[in-house]
Amino acid sequence: MTTILRLDCSPGGAGSFSRQLGDEVVGLLRAKHPGAGLVHRDLAEAPPSPIDLGFTQAMRGHQTAEAAKGVAGLAESELLIAELEASDVLVVTTPMNNFTVPAVLKLWLDQVVRFGRTFQSTPDGKIGLLRDRPTFIAISSGSTFSGEAARQPDFLTPYLSAILATIGIRDVTYFQAEGLSRDAEATTARTLAAIRAHSALN
Repeated sequence: MTTILRLDCSPGGAGSFSRQLGDEVVGLLRAKHPGAGLVHRDLAEAPPSPIDLGFTQAMRGHQTAEAAKGVAGLAESELLIAELEASDVLVVTTPMNNFTVPAVLKLWLDQVVRFGRTFQSTPDGKIGLLRDRPTFIAISSGSTFSGEAARQPDFLTPYLSAILATIGIRDVTYFQAEGLSRDAEATTARTLAAIRAHSALN
């Protein structure tokens, strides 16, 4: 059975633009994979814990899932990594905050991107230890950040592509609702149309 892991990052609740896009993505995935399971984390409502000294010290000595069992400082990290490992598809819905990812998504990444557990360092660079899976990232932005009409920098998509690749996830598709502050209705409609037309969701 296909399992979808959905992460929502907007504090705007069900009415947020990014979550509306995520609803469409998940709906199409469940139509394509009848009976698909859904694991949902609302990171805005229940943010992961920030990395602390206990996490850092435990990470150095407990780099595998087996070694981390029962280690209090890594319990939350292990739970979040296990959810990701069990998923076949990852869906992330997020606003662009100050040109990049919101704090709650960074907290999740800090818990999941863990040396020795989800990536390994080698003389040739970092090697991801997780299997790849289709990942769909729905982004909402009041301004335009791509193409010739860009009015602000984009540190969100390059960062997410790089950090997810670090743990082995490279099959990443972005759906970007940009310029919402100017014409939210038209922008949302265009982005929803792009989602419905995407070959991986049909």
